[in-house]
Amino acid sequence: MKVLVHDPKTNYFRLRLENSSDLWRLSQLVIPGDILGAFTHRRDPEAPIDTPNAQRERRPVFLKIRVEQIEFHEFTGHLRFTGPIVEAPFDIGRHHTLDIEEGGDVSLNKEAVTGSDWALIDEGKRSKEEPTLIIVCLDWSEGALARIHGRSVEIVLEVTRRGTGKYVHSSKGKREKEDEDYLAGFIQVLEREAVKAKGVVIAGPGFCKEELISRWSESGKGPTPTIASASEAGLPGINELLRSGKAENALKGYMAVEEASQVERLVLALGKEGLGAVGLKEVSRAVDMGAVETLLVLDSRLHDTGVARIIGAARDGGGKVLLVRHDGEPGKRLLGLGGIAATLRYRLPLS
Repeated sequence: MKVLVHDPKTNYFRLRLENSSDLWRLSQLVIPGDILGAFTHRRDPEAPIDTPNAQRERRPVFLKIRVEQIEFHEFTGHLRFTGPIVEAPFDIGRHHTLDIEEGGDVSLNKEAVTGSDWALIDEGKRSKEEPTLIIVCLDWSEGALARIHGRSVEIVLEVTRRGTGKYVHSSKGKREKEDEDYLAGFIQVLEREAVKAKGVVIAGPGFCKEELISRWSESGKGPTPTIASASEAGLPGINELLRSGKAENALKGYMAVEEASQVERLVLALGKEGLGAVGLKEVSRAVDMGAVETLLVLDSRLHDTGVARIIGAARDGGGKVLLVRHDGEPGKRLLGLGGIAATLRYRLPLS
């Protein structure tokens, strides 16, 4: 997210949305009552009254609305804001929907800019590029393939095989054919997905991953894969990779990985080191004492009373602020800890 213009006196911003995660950030940054502007198309009101609606020319115009409704659909990339028009060449007061796309510019007027708002903007400034990463985690019993893009972890393929345990008896030829078909299914999806990806990680607890790499390398499509070990296969194994730091070189820089690894680090800090704080009261105390190293906040709590102040104080104190999506595995873990928590530079004294 690039800040093209900022007027601190009027809380006016002009922003450029550089990647798909910026659409999510804007959906969190804008709240009902804000004034949002963008280029759009609207039917020409000066057309003759007897002109059918379908034939009225849609003119490109820049207009501003007072936001009433916000809709964001991550996997389709659709971000929509609806509200009455407050500034435009015509149709003032009528409702309009702005469809916002990656790569576009918007203007934004807010009554006040909170610590939560600055956390979203700061994160957008840091995150310039969002390449796609493919992760496959499998053994001979189950497997999954996920597409990682920004904060998004999308499961593209998930397979569970029946009758593959070591006590299941089947003919050698039949078992080999089943194994061939199983791997072929992953190779088919890999060939389609990997050509659009910057990196591919193939992982799992046994030798199935090596067999997949051997067969896929014959196609010569996509980047050279990174191999990693995991104690589980399928989706649990993918989540393990994201939070554990395994295959660090391949995974570094992806927001989904940072969310998972930081939440895991928080859990370890709470359980073993005593260098963690959870809940609004305890985190607020840690922030006020300058003890916060990394503040983790669930996106659904960004606009809660008190949370914006804590975020602002953490930023002012040199702490890192990480926003965590509520609908992923890390977000569900953070929700269980109250939706706001922090890793600490040092243990807090007893109160």
